[in-house]
Amino acid sequence: MPELPEVEVVRSGLQPAVTRALVTGVEIFDERSLRRHVSAAGSFAEQLTGRRILAAVRRGKFLWLPLDSDRALVIHLGMSGQVLLRTPGAAVDRMLRIRLTLEHPTHGELWVNFVDQRIFGSMAVDAMLATSDGLPGGYSGLRSADAAWQHRLPSQVAHIARDPIDPSFSPQLFLAALARKNTGIKRALLDQNLISGIGNIYADEALFAARIHYEQPAASLSRAEAKALLAAVRTILERALAEGGTSFDAQYVNVNGKSGYFAHSLEVYGRQGTPCSRCGTLLVREQFMNRGSHFCPRCQRLR
Repeated sequence: MPELPEVEVVRSGLQPAVTRALVTGVEIFDERSLRRHVSAAGSFAEQLTGRRILAAVRRGKFLWLPLDSDRALVIHLGMSGQVLLRTPGAAVDRMLRIRLTLEHPTHGELWVNFVDQRIFGSMAVDAMLATSDGLPGGYSGLRSADAAWQHRLPSQVAHIARDPIDPSFSPQLFLAALARKNTGIKRALLDQNLISGIGNIYADEALFAARIHYEQPAASLSRAEAKALLAAVRTILERALAEGGTSFDAQYVNVNGKSGYFAHSLEVYGRQGTPCSRCGTLLVREQFMNRGSHFCPRCQRLR
């Protein structure tokens, strides 16, 4: 699954191309990519055509483009979804499911292609709701937060907690909630209702950096340990962002089709059977929630 850095790379690539652009055309090549669209307010094409896009916004792994209709185009990348910018007339992308034609006041006409091999991703036009805390709904990269749409977010995203690199994220509220969790710390990190944007790869990397076993009960962490873990999460996410995300194959790409390189910087994920960079003990992988947890049995002992 793409994680926060991969989605942020897509968002930042879309931002200059779609902001203030007018949707002039919608082509649907596979209706399965509209599974999350509720047509009660109108068809997908009807709600997009003639609307202007105001920005590209992200909360955790969720991405949306607010529209001038007080609705938003929500983009779920799923396991293999890609959003690619193309010049009109370009060769057709394989696995193309949806195409938007935009007219930008500066860049002229362009295509936004939604490509998805496994069809677990989707696009949907969704209603916007006011944020519960009155703060911006997500990260848009815009300096001003005065526009009304910035304090709203799609209904499909309303249940998702803020992510740790969101300017409106509250470390105090997160640490207080974490102290009440009796579940294992990795399960807590993956709980998108507690903190969003952290997936399996970055959870393993952050826990290794903080020297914490993945099954350590969250409530058993000291305040200092919890703060150190949060700092590790932020550092690792920011490093991954700087390198364009983690890429293992051609599915995880930015809007120009380029892959990230953070996979070369991983300390534990996928490195079972190799020496720990700190102590030399062989790293291990254990089954965890239908996936795996990678850790050092010496540096990350379960108390």
